[in-house]
Amino acid sequence: MSKQTYSVCFCFRRRFKLAVSEAPEEIKQLFGEYSENGLMTVDHLHRFLIQIQRQENATLHDAQAIFDSLHDLKHLNLFHRKGLNLEAFFKYLFGDVNPPLDPKLGVHHDMTAPLSHYYIFTGHNSYLTGNQLSSDCSDVPIINALKKGVRVIELDIWPNSRKDNVDVLHGRTLTTPVALIKCLRSIKDYAFVASEYPVVITLEDHLTPDLQAKVAEMISQTFGDILFAPGSECLKEFPSPESLKRRVIISTKPPKEYLEAKEFKEKEGSQSGKETSEVKAWGREVSGFKSNIIDDDKNELDGDDDDDNDDNDGKDDFEGDTKTRKDIAPEYKRLIAIHAGKPKGGLDECLKVDPDKVRRLSLSEQKLEKAIVTHGREIIRFTRRNILRVYPKGTRINSSNYNPLIGWTHGAQMVAFNMQGYGRSLWLMHGMFRGNGGCGYIKKPRFLLESGPHGEIFDPRSNFPVKTTLKVKVYMGEGWYSDFRHTHFDAYSPPDFYTRVGIAGVPADTVMKKTKTLEDNWVPVWNEEFEFPLTVPELALLRIEVHEYDMSEKDDFGGQACLPISELRRGIRAVPLYNEKGEKYYSVKLLMRFEFV
Repeated sequence: MSKQTYSVCFCFRRRFKLAVSEAPEEIKQLFGEYSENGLMTVDHLHRFLIQIQRQENATLHDAQAIFDSLHDLKHLNLFHRKGLNLEAFFKYLFGDVNPPLDPKLGVHHDMTAPLSHYYIFTGHNSYLTGNQLSSDCSDVPIINALKKGVRVIELDIWPNSRKDNVDVLHGRTLTTPVALIKCLRSIKDYAFVASEYPVVITLEDHLTPDLQAKVAEMISQTFGDILFAPGSECLKEFPSPESLKRRVIISTKPPKEYLEAKEFKEKEGSQSGKETSEVKAWGREVSGFKSNIIDDDKNELDGDDDDDNDDNDGKDDFEGDTKTRKDIAPEYKRLIAIHAGKPKGGLDECLKVDPDKVRRLSLSEQKLEKAIVTHGREIIRFTRRNILRVYPKGTRINSSNYNPLIGWTHGAQMVAFNMQGYGRSLWLMHGMFRGNGGCGYIKKPRFLLESGPHGEIFDPRSNFPVKTTLKVKVYMGEGWYSDFRHTHFDAYSPPDFYTRVGIAGVPADTVMKKTKTLEDNWVPVWNEEFEFPLTVPELALLRIEVHEYDMSEKDDFGGQACLPISELRRGIRAVPLYNEKGEKYYSVKLLMRFEFV
């Protein structure tokens, strides 16, 4: 037989090798310690939960509930009425009943503080189905975002082509509009499907006073009693999420006079198909991928993003002047509960804290990055009472995102993201808001809300002492054989998987490490341990990625997960992995162990 023929046959044989999970040696040893005569009783399991899983409050009832959940294994001869054998114990550890976050925890943060004390799950241009230039506008991405727990929906509102009604679209682009009333009705229908905590609608307003009045009527009729509209000029302090359960809040800036916005009328051709020179330039750049989101933020979190172009999304143009307008529709103005605006006079004026009123300030990701260099402490002081919204730079026309930790570590509540895209930044966003029962609100750490004993203000760039060290052991992974085509990673042999594990947090804590690559194995067993010293664990997220090594091309993606370290359960856990868009795989998961020392 020729060497070439032998090679093909050998690869063929490896390709169809069955992918069967077997407990790692350490799991076998633990089973031996917590069992008797090859069986783990309820009492044994209870002791295991307390001593190894570190569930100090676990009861015999909890252990029995695990037993009961494994009843369906009887037909596999894995379950015995007197106890679990090794295979059944392994199935429990690697099963859905043993997740890395406690599903019983639910909403457990104090929800009675002002809104400014919380990170809020925030969307950017929430109506876009794809890229920022030419994709369709629709209520579908709004519905999808609300189903995932997003609590802040952004709508850009413009006169329709006949000037007699209001559309939602990304102005000065080729995006096709959707009627405002359709978006409002969908928000009402889906606002509290995933969370009962308040939904904020941020409006970017480009309307005449008569159309503002029309919007006021739409909002009032659509939301009725669930609309929170205090009617005052400005709130002295924001209400709490608890007090605003199942309420809808409007946030926008005092609108621009329509006559001053005459330039928009002259450029309305961009809404009916006439391209401005800016749109033509963008059009050449995005030609051919109308709704194909490109993930260009993949390297950003590892320090590889050096794009420093100025942003051009036009948002700052509409936040420059907050003086009282004579022609604002009064019924519209009364609906604005969270006033937005950027005072004249630069950053010092923008970040002034008024003891008698609170407001919202918006900065682009680039402006925030520049501001933290000179005004980091002032930003944190501002966000104790007021709300800071950060939005993507205008050059992210493919709906990619940025590193959210820059905003979060400086107290920014609304780090606005394109939810229809994907990439590492969005994985972090998903990970952060898996916390606190997935309700869309995360209480900020105390050090971002209070000064230190000597009046000092938190500086995320400082070198703090290590508070705790997270030890992570990656035992093994499984599920790819079930969830992927068997030729997905390699046409002729099983995949070569490796895992990346790391921390996203303050600069001193941010790091990524990786396991060895295991060749030709659908069920890789790495048995590797990593240590992560954490100086600010309150702001840290655990990043997990699996890739398949490819010698000649880019490594293939095999799954990811991001978890808030503050809620990570200690012990041996089954970590479900998600695809690039953040959708959970059916079978793919890792068996890992977490310890804090």
